[in-house]
Amino acid sequence: MHFTHTSAQEAVKIIESGHRVFIHTAAAAPQRLIDAMTERHEELEDVEIISAHTEGEVPYARWEYQKSFKINSFFVGHNLRSAVQEGRANYIPIFLSEIPALFRCGRMPIDVALVSVSLPNDKGYCSLGCSVDISNAAIDTAKYVIAQVNPNMPFVHGNGIIHASQIHASIEVDDPLFERPQKPVTELERQIGQNVAELVEDGATLQMGIGGIPDAALSYLKNHKNLGVHTEMCSDGIIDLVERGVINGTQKVTEPGKIVSGFAFGTKRIYDFIDQNPIVNMMDVGYVNDTRTIRQNPKVTAINSAIEIDVYGQVCADSIGTKHYSGVGGQMDFIRGATLSKGGKAILALPSRTSKGIPRIVPSVKVGASIVTTRAHVQYIVTEYGIASLYAKNLKERSKQMVDIAHPDDREFLSRKIYEDGKILI
Repeated sequence: MHFTHTSAQEAVKIIESGHRVFIHTAAAAPQRLIDAMTERHEELEDVEIISAHTEGEVPYARWEYQKSFKINSFFVGHNLRSAVQEGRANYIPIFLSEIPALFRCGRMPIDVALVSVSLPNDKGYCSLGCSVDISNAAIDTAKYVIAQVNPNMPFVHGNGIIHASQIHASIEVDDPLFERPQKPVTELERQIGQNVAELVEDGATLQMGIGGIPDAALSYLKNHKNLGVHTEMCSDGIIDLVERGVINGTQKVTEPGKIVSGFAFGTKRIYDFIDQNPIVNMMDVGYVNDTRTIRQNPKVTAINSAIEIDVYGQVCADSIGTKHYSGVGGQMDFIRGATLSKGGKAILALPSRTSKGIPRIVPSVKVGASIVTTRAHVQYIVTEYGIASLYAKNLKERSKQMVDIAHPDDREFLSRKIYEDGKILI
């Protein structure tokens, strides 16, 4: 089946004032359609834009377009951060695993979904490619689907498949996908990654994010055996371990032998890797991030990050004080799933200080900061100075371990504050 393509300007005429419009996630953000929709700002009013993290430009977030577009984001990425902090956009805190149900149950009905898809195969089916996550739930429930059909979008196995007949309007593009270039791993990230890797056992099922610390941790797993991957997102870091046979998924219970992910984001290397790859299943996060799914796999080892953590284990991961910085995402989904998995480990890894020298292990989180992961859920905290094992530990035991992995220049202050504030002798 072949599309009859139109122009981006013609395609977005489907959008009307008062519509709720979903934008495809991460590297799949359909920039041509976004730009064309924004060009209609003078004739549109109160169009609600909803999305998780998207790459690319967000012209609809400009001050002068506030009457035309109302923004509700499930995740505050770099391109929306200033808009949220300045009040031009809004943030919805919610577990990533629960978002597809918002669409499917009708609590947040979608009028129009703007998406990117692969070329159709000979049966007329397209793939959502690198981003299935919450996007297939939006497509399944939207009244109208408008698609950028892009030969650079990989065709990926899983449940992110849409038939061409479900697409109401389409445009043809030949644009490279958004990429996140891999940066050299720093010595600090290497130290943290090595500490994280010490916690990973043979036969573990991995969940990890993107960046220097996960990449460093993966680089220390080359001598491990029979690792699996079940993660909300994957990036370039897994590829070398697959090619070495370290990641083979043989110990997994759900979809053994498969790399299961909600979306992929990285360089062209990861997009080429997942294209038509029978060992990769890109799936709806209502399944991927469901605690009931996660916990079935053995030794689930969830590696996540944080902005700051207090000495008793409260984790701030989406805000800096009152300023929203990122999102709840899937951290709690996987921390809980890992904890309930047989032999599982929930890990939070972070540098002891920011790049500006500000402590990230603190007596208490900043005023107005939100707690994403409670102290009752935390198992392991990792910095460049070691590993704190907090699970089922009392407050005194916790605070001592947290002081031990803080920056050496912060330890005396932390110890004094712990004593002064709580009279807990350490």
